[in-house]
Amino acid sequence: MSQLREAAFASKAWPFEEARRVLKRYEKAPPEKGYVLFETGYGPSGLPHIGTFGEVARTTMIKRAFELISDIPTKLICFSDDLDGMRKVPGNVPNPEMLKEHLQKPLTSVPDPFGEFDSFGGHNNAMLRRFLDTFGFEYEFISATEFYRSGQFDEILLRAAERYDDIMKIMLKSLREERQQTYSIFLPLHPETGRVLYVPMKDVNAKDGTITFDDEDGREWTLPVTGGNVKLQWKPDFGARWAALGVDFEMYGKDHSTNTPIYDGICRVLGVRPPEHFTYELFLDENGQKISKSSGNGVSIDEWLTYASTESLSYFMYQKPKTAKRLFFDVIPKAVDEYHQQLRAYPTQDEKGQLNNPVWHIHGGDVPESRMLVPFAMLLNLASVAGAEDKATLWGFIQRYAPDASPENNPDMDEAAGFAVRYYNDFVKPTKTYRLPTDQERAALEELRAQLADYDGPVDDEALQSVVYAVGRDRFDPLRGWFTALYEVLLGASQGPRFGGFIALYGVEETIALIDSALAGDLVD
Repeated sequence: MSQLREAAFASKAWPFEEARRVLKRYEKAPPEKGYVLFETGYGPSGLPHIGTFGEVARTTMIKRAFELISDIPTKLICFSDDLDGMRKVPGNVPNPEMLKEHLQKPLTSVPDPFGEFDSFGGHNNAMLRRFLDTFGFEYEFISATEFYRSGQFDEILLRAAERYDDIMKIMLKSLREERQQTYSIFLPLHPETGRVLYVPMKDVNAKDGTITFDDEDGREWTLPVTGGNVKLQWKPDFGARWAALGVDFEMYGKDHSTNTPIYDGICRVLGVRPPEHFTYELFLDENGQKISKSSGNGVSIDEWLTYASTESLSYFMYQKPKTAKRLFFDVIPKAVDEYHQQLRAYPTQDEKGQLNNPVWHIHGGDVPESRMLVPFAMLLNLASVAGAEDKATLWGFIQRYAPDASPENNPDMDEAAGFAVRYYNDFVKPTKTYRLPTDQERAALEELRAQLADYDGPVDDEALQSVVYAVGRDRFDPLRGWFTALYEVLLGASQGPRFGGFIALYGVEETIALIDSALAGDLVD
């Protein structure tokens, strides 16, 4: 066994812990299907969102970890539940009126309101695939419509008819009494209207593989359960899909966790071992409320990528998936800077440290070098005091600070400069509030100005931080009061960067001028 694989077996990083659980399934013999199958599901009634990204990114991290500890081939399937009936007309599509007559039809039988694809389900599937391809995920796409109609699901559907009573026992325990009276695991697709029907079964014939029911008009129909004539209710579908595909691992949000015994039980009744699963915590907004697609609180995938890189979002997704995390705009700069801190640390770490580093999991072991010379938070402060409207303004300061740097040699720095200007103008600028210094703070600022005017040492972070620290140490206890004053009086913010680093980047003369403006009250005006 290689040293790296040995280190992976000992790693406490959560993707390796999950990968080892999956591997344990096959400690006696490899999978008959020839590979280990990871799955993520998608409901195509709406566009992909940040939770979709998180689910595929995290599953990919576990899949990569598995590939390091095992030679068994792997596969990731993204399964779209596009045979589901359209329950309501989405509010964010063109031509909503045209969709009303297609309510309860499978999404792949509803016309595309955008006029680009053969169905609304086809449109949303294409959006999902484009979304996943943009981030470079390696996956196989499966449409539920194709899965049912092609016959791939037939064997399990016939088995479900054969073991109908056992599956119904599992389901009925979870339902209210009134729902129990009409519930069936099978949902027929009406032969004339094509609508997905929620009707009780008059008969389930396991021998013939058929169901008999009355439609809404009281007409009796008998349909085969195979060939896409019938679909399963969503909870039975979950467990049956695991059985049909031989899924080894699937993760889902905490809101699914109470259904886990149902999914597992149905998979077992159908004669297949349930997969390993991983329940992640849901995201919260800045007020601690659950993020909802319909209410629009929190941050969308497009919004995150307007202000920061994909890798920073992957880093955020990696962190403590079993802990509820607040997902709002203020977390973005922190995620960017922590991601680059981990990139810089990676080359200095031993194998154990590297496998525990989030960037190994983000990049699958092929970890790039960070060319980010200045923290993102520092760029935001620089954009603030410079009133930057474009990244060229920031590059003027960056190149004085690091003469060898350039947009060509430091593409991640260049990208971050653009993100910083955008973030500053959209979030920082509207909330900037300067205040006048107290008498104590004024005296300290005057001393800092004098020290900087006389300064002839190196223009680097540590040397200038020592000057700032020395001025505050004699006047403030605790010292954080001094740094709070610097941020609130000079930057109009409640927190900020290491101030010595800020001076080195912004310039000594420019910082003196900034202090003069603050002391004169010009910043407040």
